[in-house]
Amino acid sequence: MGVFDSFKELVTQKPVGLKKPDFYKADSDAKKQLERLQQLYATAPDRVKPQIERDMKLLAYGIAGEENVAFELNNSYLPIIVLHDLRLEHEGLSAQIDYLIITTKFCLVVECKNLFGNLEVNSRGEFIRELDFNGKRKKEGIYSPVTQNVRHMEMIKALRLTSKSNPLMRAALEKYFDDFYRSVIVLANPKTVINLKRAPKNVKDQIIRGDQLIEYIKRLIRESKEGSSSEKDMYKLADFFVGLHKENPVDYTERYFMGGGFEQSEAIVDREENRGAEVTIEETPLYLALKQYRYETSKAEGIKAYYIFNNAQIEALIAAMPRSLDELRKISGFGEVKCEKYGEAIIEIVGKYKER
Repeated sequence: MGVFDSFKELVTQKPVGLKKPDFYKADSDAKKQLERLQQLYATAPDRVKPQIERDMKLLAYGIAGEENVAFELNNSYLPIIVLHDLRLEHEGLSAQIDYLIITTKFCLVVECKNLFGNLEVNSRGEFIRELDFNGKRKKEGIYSPVTQNVRHMEMIKALRLTSKSNPLMRAALEKYFDDFYRSVIVLANPKTVINLKRAPKNVKDQIIRGDQLIEYIKRLIRESKEGSSSEKDMYKLADFFVGLHKENPVDYTERYFMGGGFEQSEAIVDREENRGAEVTIEETPLYLALKQYRYETSKAEGIKAYYIFNNAQIEALIAAMPRSLDELRKISGFGEVKCEKYGEAIIEIVGKYKER
């Protein structure tokens, strides 16, 4: 590298002549949460520590899955830009994108799943997880990560369209969006057995294991008919998304000390009561109650369920346990319109479980 290039790289903080992955945004909300819990654990009362310890374990497990993906990307020697843990907002909705990978040919939106147990996708595209539950095999449906990533893609499209004032550029973006932005679900747990025999082709084509990611990217690059983006354009796009990133405003430590004392969270299940069973947040009574309310309300209004609130927002509600509309407004995605339409009902549901 010449003196001019070295100086340019120092000033712009961007590598000149991109020859390997550049983790342009590498920080993670989950890691920040884990650090906060570790600090809290050191000074927390003994009665709180088991719950904090379990939360730390679950966070660490999720982080490990994303780090497996980062390892694969880091060792790929591909000229790509990687944005990790990108949180976007648009019109009261939010999306947490695990990885956005910018290549010379396309952008890859990666949803990373580090799942316990084995996974099957049936002919209807439904995801079924099989777990070893107290020595017995248990099957349960889980929310489709393909559908989850569709929401992420829709938000990216809306944000990109909003940035284009020229009608011709907007029309071009609409026409070629699906060619340039691709979706993939990466299953990061190497022990997970995946059964896709009956899965629809459009679903099957989006699901890969962590160790298949690099070959998947290389194949898409080879098959792409798109023109190659310049390095300058790649970083321009990266700057666009990094500029839109919003920090998660939810304080996940508040749930351990509600009302001046400790109140057990519905998201964490006591090991003794459940005899060592691994119960996820999706199985807790409050989560199910909020999900049922969302389903019934969306049916009544004839809209998609996630327009009311998405799964990440359910988790945020459980973490914050809002007691008023003012507290609800502090949660990302709950603006004035949503609070006015659904706020009282949400607070009532949460209140029922705070009293338990």
